[in-house]
Amino acid sequence: MKKIVTLIAALALGTAAAQAAPPTAEQRDEFYKVCFSISENAELCNCKADAALTLIDSDFMAIVVAAMKGKTPPDGSYVAYNEYVAQSNKICKPNY
Repeated sequence: MKKIVTLIAALALGTAAAQAAPPTAEQRDEFYKVCFSISENAELCNCKADAALTLIDSDFMAIVVAAMKGKTPPDGSYVAYNEYVAQSNKICKPNY
């Protein structure tokens, strides 16, 4: 069942990304800045910022950055948010 939910979330995330604008360079820079202020790990933050450019759209990037700043993701976006986190960790922290 978990695999089905993950697959649906991945498909939904991919479909949404295909229809929406990609994250902007400014969003990528903000992502990096917020990430680095939390982790102080430049390599990880660069990887995650670059991964975000391929995994999510500009609208969802705003949700991710807001969550990194402490805001709760909006209702209805938890599955997609968790899927994004899992995918970015898989890319940037393969042994995580």
